[in-house]
Amino acid sequence: MRRLLILAAAIAAGFMGAQPSAQAQKPETAKVRLAVGGKTALYYLPLTVTERLGYFKEAGLDVEISDFQGGAKSLQALMGGSADVVTGSYDHTIQMQAKGQPIVALVQLGRFPGFALVLRKEKADSYKGPKDLKGMKIGVTAPGSSTHFMALHMMAQADLKSDDASFIGVGAGNTVMAAMKRGEVDGVVTVDPMINLLDRDGGIRIVADTRTLEGTNQVYGGPYPAAVLYTNAAFAEKNPNTAQALVNAFVRGLKWVQGHSPEEIAKVMPEEFMLGDKALYVQSIKTNLPSWSPDGKISREGAETALKVLKAFDPNVQKATIDLGKTYIETFVTKANAGH
Repeated sequence: MRRLLILAAAIAAGFMGAQPSAQAQKPETAKVRLAVGGKTALYYLPLTVTERLGYFKEAGLDVEISDFQGGAKSLQALMGGSADVVTGSYDHTIQMQAKGQPIVALVQLGRFPGFALVLRKEKADSYKGPKDLKGMKIGVTAPGSSTHFMALHMMAQADLKSDDASFIGVGAGNTVMAAMKRGEVDGVVTVDPMINLLDRDGGIRIVADTRTLEGTNQVYGGPYPAAVLYTNAAFAEKNPNTAQALVNAFVRGLKWVQGHSPEEIAKVMPEEFMLGDKALYVQSIKTNLPSWSPDGKISREGAETALKVLKAFDPNVQKATIDLGKTYIETFVTKANAGH
């Protein structure tokens, strides 16, 4: 009996000692406003998986997601104060630092972009390289988004100026197909499932493809970070437990994706994301599976590639001294992986 009483006292003491620690981990703010530019794109699949599996709620968060036409619009929401965090391109952390705005990435969702430059057949027939983009009308998710940056980088490699082509925002969904079919654009930089849908329907040619590591290296000259979760540095500093809860949820989502088949992943996704063709959607997930991060860690090598690319065409980045170490925070991802 005496031993049982001692054991019970020890358990009670351990429980009482654990309470302050658990309380300290409680998010400072449970309600989080998240902006995304083109949620239906597979570029952001880890966001939807994390949301629909309930991982945000299990982390003690009520995440309100606002979907915009492209990444530039979701960045505007953050800077304007209508969003707390963004799932968007890592590029924006560098560009905003160049403007004196400390934006930091907390977790990486994609290891390479998954974009493709798709040209209408009549333009593709005479296309031999990026110099042939001169004079074209090119669709992007939104001007100032990472799809736009891919085209600008390719043009810069061919010594073309940013205004040597016209760029039109066409979103990431059915509006892409409509713009191509109506001849409003000569080509698009887009993501799956639209890439596979356009390819299946014919009349196009994929001339640059970053859905694989090899294709990413060909376009960018090295590994290139894709979607990340980013926020104002002040938000992460003021709300470290909230930031940790968000990263914990995303890392769980990324690990779930890595451990399941394309068919199983598709079952979690909304039907409307599949554009009426589930088989094509499953195939698109299979194509993009290697692109999603297995652990959310941000690579320094990828960050350096992004800086080199942006310097090629962005005058603000060209003029600025960029400290890459201040564009992302590693501690949240390290802690999240230690806990899983």
